[in-house]
Amino acid sequence: MDTLIVVLLAVLALLLAALLVVALRRGGGREGDQMRQQLTLALSQQAETVQRVERSLRDQERAVSKALDERLDRNEKATGQAVTDLRERLVRIDEAQKKIGELSTQVVSLQEVLTNKQARGAFGEVQLNDLVSQTLPPDAFEIQASLSNGTRVDCLLRLPNPPGSIAIDAKFPLESYRALRAAAPGDQAALVQAQRGFQQAMRKHIGDIRDKYIVPGETAESALLFLPSEAVYAELHANFGGLVDESYRARVWIVSPTTLMATLNTVRAILKDVRMREQAGEIQKAVSLLLEDVRRLGERTDNLRRHFAQADKDIRDLEVSADKIVSRGEKVLGLDLGEPPAALPPRR
Repeated sequence: MDTLIVVLLAVLALLLAALLVVALRRGGGREGDQMRQQLTLALSQQAETVQRVERSLRDQERAVSKALDERLDRNEKATGQAVTDLRERLVRIDEAQKKIGELSTQVVSLQEVLTNKQARGAFGEVQLNDLVSQTLPPDAFEIQASLSNGTRVDCLLRLPNPPGSIAIDAKFPLESYRALRAAAPGDQAALVQAQRGFQQAMRKHIGDIRDKYIVPGETAESALLFLPSEAVYAELHANFGGLVDESYRARVWIVSPTTLMATLNTVRAILKDVRMREQAGEIQKAVSLLLEDVRRLGERTDNLRRHFAQADKDIRDLEVSADKIVSRGEKVLGLDLGEPPAALPPRR
């Protein structure tokens, strides 16, 4: 728009210049002079107008240039900040990807542990060891304890009789449980077969615990089957109630991490009560000895009192004897022997 105005002013100036040239060609005369003066004045005013417009345009150009520079600076700063934020987010995303990769590796490792029987047994033993060591004092349990029948139990709780030491087994038939979970709900035959396989595996495991870890005269009359999975424990009680009843009859109590923690807290309360009873016996023994010392002190006090009473009687007898001696002496001094009696010494 500003450029168009400048062009129009330039065209107008050219027209006025052309008129001035025409007036000059017409020659003299008053009218020619007046026309030349008017054209000269108009050209001068037009030149001033063009200069003002040029100055205004230069000012506007500088303002626009300044505003453009400021906007470019702001955009550059904003772009730099955005790039910095994007770089930080990329770094976080990279770290998150690394953590996800590590977690995937751990999940794969856990899957390998749960697939391998020996590794799975070690996993259950580690979890059992953590629960027991966090709840009971070190002298209240033994890991991998040997029994007199030659078997080795994963954990043996040392309890006084009754009930006696309680054995805990930390292995469980995961393969049959995984087959049960993998059975298609629509395939009734496969589901029934998987349920039957799971029941057989659990029944055999319960029987092994009963035969190996319940030793009369050495352990309690019951043992614990530790399932390091709440899902297996819930599946047993939800869909295999008969199997749970069989474990009760075999005196093999099935526990999960949650129920085992409650059992261990009960065991700790029993141990605390036993220690309190032991301490109570020691206190009663100490009180009995203290009462014996008090009785002996009373006898000695009575003896001392008798000694003091005898000494008091002896002192009174001495005073009586002294009074008699003084009385007899006075009688002797009172005899008339023809001489004045001698003065008696004062009593002390």
